[in-house]
Amino acid sequence: MKCLPPGNRPDPDEVRRCNRYLVRELDELPQGAVIVALGRIAHGAVLRALRARPSAHPFAHGAEHALPGRRRLLDSYHCSRLNTNTGRLTPAMLKRVFARARHEIEG
Repeated sequence: MKCLPPGNRPDPDEVRRCNRYLVRELDELPQGAVIVALGRIAHGAVLRALRARPSAHPFAHGAEHALPGRRRLLDSYHCSRLNTNTGRLTPAMLKRVFARARHEIEG
């Protein structure tokens, strides 16, 4: 998701309508690409776009998922003010996810 919708959360219909654009973006990624999902909504949208079963790829902060095309999906809590102000997501936690992504990319 690339927007800040009212209430800080897109409605399910908006996510479904926008998914075709995400499908195209993901199709352009090379084999072995790393995708970082910032939040459960982004995680679900990626799985929907790739037609992957959500039950086979449960969302959890720091979770890693193998996807078709040797792609990897890394999960993080969304970096919203709510998550950062409450300490649910700390800067160190987010840095670890991106360090892992960099490690995956560099092999």
